Amino acid sequence: MSPSLNPRKKQSSRDPGARNSAAGRGNWIGWLRSRRPARLACLAAFLLLITAGPVPAADTLRVGFQATGTFAWVLDVIRRHRLAERAGLDLRVSQFASPDAGKLALNSGSADVAISDWLWVARERALGGKLVFYPYSSAVGAVMVKADSPIKGISDLKGRVLAVAGGPLDKSWLIVRAAALQRGIDLKREATLQYGAPPLMFQKTEQGEADASLNFWNFCARLEASGFRSVLDVRDAERELGAAEPIAMVGYVFPEAFATSHRSAIDRFLEVAKAANDILAKSDSEWDALRPLIKAEDEATFRALRDRTRAGMPKRSLDGEITDASQLFKTLADLGGPELVGPAKGLDPHLYYHPSVSGE
Repeated sequence: MSPSLNPRKKQSSRDPGARNSAAGRGNWIGWLRSRRPARLACLAAFLLLITAGPVPAADTLRVGFQATGTFAWVLDVIRRHRLAERAGLDLRVSQFASPDAGKLALNSGSADVAISDWLWVARERALGGKLVFYPYSSAVGAVMVKADSPIKGISDLKGRVLAVAGGPLDKSWLIVRAAALQRGIDLKREATLQYGAPPLMFQKTEQGEADASLNFWNFCARLEASGFRSVLDVRDAERELGAAEPIAMVGYVFPEAFATSHRSAIDRFLEVAKAANDILAKSDSEWDALRPLIKAEDEATFRALRDRTRAGMPKRSLDGEITDASQLFKTLADLGGPELVGPAKGLDPHLYYHPSVSGE
């Protein structure tokens, strides 16, 4: 039991009411000496408190995301592990209904960070917009067919129905088309193309209304889980077009003026996002925590989504990314023209955001 701040001397058995003042003073001095380390520690803490000044406020970043996108998973990891808080960041998140809503938020200045398309950022810059891009994921789709399909390669798509998610200017479609052209196959002329929204193309493929499908990676993961196989992965098509490694086709996008004036906050945000990715890359239990957000139909789909997400996490230097992106941009610009990339003839060298201190 801790001594009272007002300890009493033990009464003498001979004189219960007597008080020995000398002994009392000795006990007090001994007690104070025994508590000297604690007193000094309290004094030091008090001095630190009154001299440290106010705690600096966290830097605020307005972050937009789609509930159905994988960035929602990253944000959930950041929240549960308090990664932003530890980095001195206050992330104010808002949900977008579609990718176009995110683009509008970036251009209107109502969001500081969002995930968007690399080619869209390039086009915006060519048209005078000031946005910058940093790699988020290289996960892309593939040309998928049923397991028992007679289609074994791209050349077998001649005369077949190919369902393409997006439209004629979808980046994955242009990459596949360019790779096929290098093999002497013009899929635009030699296959019957059906364009549409990703969910619709997914349904058409499942129901057998198309012989093959080129869809976004998350729909390809679901097809893979239900027994479909890949004829050509878009990442392999990128390599055929000269890329040394898969290119991050989507990334974190920031208004350039904001990134310049809030460089420290942006750099810390990128470090926080990388830390979240590292957790997801190494821990299967983290993925179990994400199951309510992922909403996979079954265990096979869950694993396919997890594995494709991990495979798409950027692992190489920014310089290597820029080198491959510059080469691919020229190929896509030749196919898509100004409607895809605006008046740009080459990749803007200032498109990519360069962190002040890179851990690459």
